[in-house]
Amino acid sequence: MIKLTVNGAERSFDGDPEMPLLWYLRDELGLTGTKFGCGIAQCGACTVHLGGTAARACITPVSAAEGQEITTIEGLSPDGNHPVQVAWRDLNVAQCGYCQTGQIMQAASLLKDSPKPTDQQIDENMSGNICRCGTYPRIRAAIHQAAGQAPATKGDRL
Repeated sequence: MIKLTVNGAERSFDGDPEMPLLWYLRDELGLTGTKFGCGIAQCGACTVHLGGTAARACITPVSAAEGQEITTIEGLSPDGNHPVQVAWRDLNVAQCGYCQTGQIMQAASLLKDSPKPTDQQIDENMSGNICRCGTYPRIRAAIHQAAGQAPATKGDRL
């Protein structure tokens, strides 16, 4: 029996310990905010926090999460008002939206470690999260806003 803590709730899993954490979250717990993208940890759509650090749930076996706090997009903020989520809405970051939960989770992890990141730090940290719609300038602006730095205004070209 694998003991897990997901979004603050104690959970038990009695299945295949090598099952990817992504499938446990989506199929067993119904937490569908974490998305399947590539299945090989190259796109970032499946990003969650594992022990407080951004991790790719598609390649992380459930057994590797035992005893650690797992936070999904559903657990980032109960009311959806984490500073990153607010900035995402303020700056209309999402276009199709598929990658955005992974982007938000990666950005929240970045801000935890680097509260006032530079453009270079943002670009380096977010480089593993692919946005097919190309909203990278808005992503960067939203991260700066969430960090309390001067955000781009809606009139600025993003």
